Amino acid sequence: MIRSELLQALHQDNPELRSVEIEQVVDIFFDEISEQLAEGGRVELRGFGAFSTREREARTGRNPRTGEAVDVPAKRVPYFKPGKKMRRRLNDE
Repeated sequence: MIRSELLQALHQDNPELRSVEIEQVVDIFFDEISEQLAEGGRVELRGFGAFSTREREARTGRNPRTGEAVDVPAKRVPYFKPGKKMRRRLNDE
């Protein structure tokens, strides 16, 4: 599902809301998750899963075209851990 499909599905489920209002809600939702993760926090949506960040250490990588060694700096990357309900639903348990 892409963002436009999500907006359309929400509009079908909530016809009393204008498209602009639905888009604002979706924007706020994703912005708040992103901001919390940028601050080093964690976002947990019960029954769905938890978003957090993980630290990646600096390392030496390789340029795939030339094979040349490239220094890759340390960084934080987003991480998602599905909740129990999500795992059960995916595995039809």
